[in-house]
Amino acid sequence: FRSLPKLPVPPLKQTCARYLASLEPLISEEEMTHTRELMDDFLRPGGVGERLQKSLERRARKTDNWLSDWWMQSAYLDSRMPVAMYTSPGVVLPKMHFQDRQGQIRFASKLIAGVLDFKSMIDSETLPVEYLGGKPLCMDQYYQVLTSCRIPGPKRDTVVNYAIGKTPPSHITVVHNFQFFVLDVYNSDGSPLTVDQIYVQLEKIWNSSLQTNKEPVGILTSNHRNTWGKAYNNLIKDKTNKESVRAIQKSIFTVCLDAPMPRVSDEMYHNKVAAQMLHGGGSRWNSGNRWFDKTLQFIVGEDGSCGLTYEHAPAEGPPIVFLVDHVVDYMKRSETVRTPMIPLPMPQKLRFNITPEIKKDIEKAKQNMNIMVHELDVRVLNFTNYGRKFPKSHKMSPDAFIQMALQLAYYRMYQTCCPTYESASLRMFRLGRTEAIRSTTTESLQFTKAMDDPSKHNSEKAALLEKAIKVHREHTHMAIHGQGIERHMLGLKMMAIEDLTSLPEIFMDTSFAVSTHFNLYTSQVGSKTDCVMCFGPMVPDGYGICYNPMDDHINFAVTAFNSCEETNATKLSQFLEDSLLDMKTLLEQVSKTQ
Repeated sequence: FRSLPKLPVPPLKQTCARYLASLEPLISEEEMTHTRELMDDFLRPGGVGERLQKSLERRARKTDNWLSDWWMQSAYLDSRMPVAMYTSPGVVLPKMHFQDRQGQIRFASKLIAGVLDFKSMIDSETLPVEYLGGKPLCMDQYYQVLTSCRIPGPKRDTVVNYAIGKTPPSHITVVHNFQFFVLDVYNSDGSPLTVDQIYVQLEKIWNSSLQTNKEPVGILTSNHRNTWGKAYNNLIKDKTNKESVRAIQKSIFTVCLDAPMPRVSDEMYHNKVAAQMLHGGGSRWNSGNRWFDKTLQFIVGEDGSCGLTYEHAPAEGPPIVFLVDHVVDYMKRSETVRTPMIPLPMPQKLRFNITPEIKKDIEKAKQNMNIMVHELDVRVLNFTNYGRKFPKSHKMSPDAFIQMALQLAYYRMYQTCCPTYESASLRMFRLGRTEAIRSTTTESLQFTKAMDDPSKHNSEKAALLEKAIKVHREHTHMAIHGQGIERHMLGLKMMAIEDLTSLPEIFMDTSFAVSTHFNLYTSQVGSKTDCVMCFGPMVPDGYGICYNPMDDHINFAVTAFNSCEETNATKLSQFLEDSLLDMKTLLEQVSKTQ
């Protein structure tokens, strides 16, 4: 990645002007006047803004990426909320046509072989470099997702990558009925086990973990980070426990063989599976069949449900989904090769000594998990009327088009707009992670207000939509080229925390708090596979919205918290569907009359 450019620090005046513009649709005139005064003070010649900017530019010269360490700490490792539901996304794969353990084990065997096939490209560094708009992207995240794990700490967590040592681990962890096993996936000559060999090994695991009354040690990892940090130190005091935990942490990835979930109607099926990928469905079901700190966990249910969940600190959605595409493709090609059966050793079961204190920690984690499961409302919307081909046929960016549909849906539901976050990739730069696009603009608000205004003609509405989309495209372009607002403001704030005795007023301002309270937290994660990613809301009274635009349909996942009276994932999904239909009708009517 050394050949890639470094992430720039945007010009201070540019960011501050764009920050003020982003506030316009969100705050009142008088708040705006107050914020402008604070900004003038922040930007005065020789003032605090210039000082922080200089320090930030100095940091940029000295490091590979001025942002990535700060980002990993502030966005993930310092956060004390549980990783399950709050930061770890889930991915739902298309439902498989098996309903029994044979099908489950066959599918899991192929999946494991597919991931090992992907790993061989990482190990030999032959992974093809991805490009965006003709520019090569940083591939570093691919090297962080396998053989890594988050480790809880009393105040902040760490992520450890075990692939870096002299003898990288050669095992995965498999968990079934809350019981963990070490499965060596390489033969002594270094070749990966074949699908057939893996099948035999998984069958042994399945048959030696039939008891369903085991203590779900894994559920501890779903707790509040401080609580888990304390329980963790307590757990690993015991030598056996410590060795078992280390084996999980060092494994290449984890495969969760889930018990079947309660049957639901077809229309509820996707919602249920999305929830299963995010949290396992509660302590009675599969929430204990996880190690949530593990970077990558593939989930294969006995009832045909499958997908994965990943711990977000080391990587973003696109590399994860790229891996998924590879594995799904591999599984389509892979026909079981009959291998001469050399007897393989029995996979080692990981033992845990459960003291009364650990048992109490597990009970507490179960209760908390069940509260969280009731808390989260998940809706998957398979929008089948059209996909990304339609906006393209009108020369509009599909992503910007969908973002405007989200703006319209929210406006129709609440008669107001809200701060909206859309993640954008910074992988054009070395070690780049993400930037935020603030999707709510003066232009998007003008469009959403006009859309249902009977005094406005269709041609005017369409023109406003086109303008809003154009602005969104410009913001996206700036964000991916390292000229966004959000991370620059974070950098200035972090610099202030390091350098100054007090935080500049601009960061203490109500407008700053309001504009970063993202009620709509959104991300496009596109893939070749017909899957959908899902994640929880960023704020208690908000929504988490992820979408995958395919050619002729769009998969959405919408989440909200049940404890908030104002939010309702089902209702917002309904408004979203209507908005997408109405925007299509609008464009078709206008192009007819032209």
